[in-house]
Amino acid sequence: MASMHGTVALVTGAGSGLGQAVATGLAREGALVVVVGRSPARAEEAANAIRRLVPSALLEPLACDLSVQSSITAAAADFQSRHSKLDVLVNSAGVFRKERQVTPDGLELTFATNVMAYFLLTNLMRDALRNAAAAAGTARIVNIASRYGNTKLNFDDLQTAKGRYSFLRSTPPTMLARVLLTQEFAKRLRGSGVVANAVHPGLVRNTSLLKDVGGPFRLLTNTFGAPAEKAADTALWLATSKETAGVSGKLWAKRKELATPGMGSDPEARRRLWDACTGLAHLP
Repeated sequence: MASMHGTVALVTGAGSGLGQAVATGLAREGALVVVVGRSPARAEEAANAIRRLVPSALLEPLACDLSVQSSITAAAADFQSRHSKLDVLVNSAGVFRKERQVTPDGLELTFATNVMAYFLLTNLMRDALRNAAAAAGTARIVNIASRYGNTKLNFDDLQTAKGRYSFLRSTPPTMLARVLLTQEFAKRLRGSGVVANAVHPGLVRNTSLLKDVGGPFRLLTNTFGAPAEKAADTALWLATSKETAGVSGKLWAKRKELATPGMGSDPEARRRLWDACTGLAHLP
């Protein structure tokens, strides 16, 4: 792993599990890590947890409810008031929900957190990422995603409003959406020095991600999942290695590129999703 001294990183989902392991790894290498938590108290708790592991860590807590667009916009403005550049953006936050919930923006909670937060925060950080790339030659976007199997996006029901809701219907399409958005960011940022890649971390042991669904799924991850520190390896490699400085638009697992079959290789699906997210985020 390359030294990160003098760099600025921002990690969502840093309060526990994989996100915290990624933030800890970046801090251990000397980056100033902006640690995102849902509230000021949660962000401070996350920073303190990392500091216990890395006493010399350079950390800044940043409060942001990633399910609420006004909170994302405010957090981006807060970051930009203190930093002109962002060398590494790691989008790691996510949710699984057994029941359908609606955010203050009128969006289904899983879609809002797992897709719209990635889309909006990354767009708001584009200038800071470009500034970092102009200064250092590269900046990195790392999106935690997943293999998505035969999943397809239903563009007539992106927010699982039709039919019976379940996390098995709502969550897998958001993983495909993350892959598609990663590819589209890579395309739109081509030539800027900013690269974007997605990571399939596999099962992660003792993750809080499944606390709402529990049951056999949580038992499965705790039995067969990897420790968060091990699962974070590929994300950290993409965020720091000279090997990956020019690689963009790919899905990775265990430092190997994965195929993106089906809709995951469809440029029209990427465009439609980008346009839908742009409208929902009220971006020009």
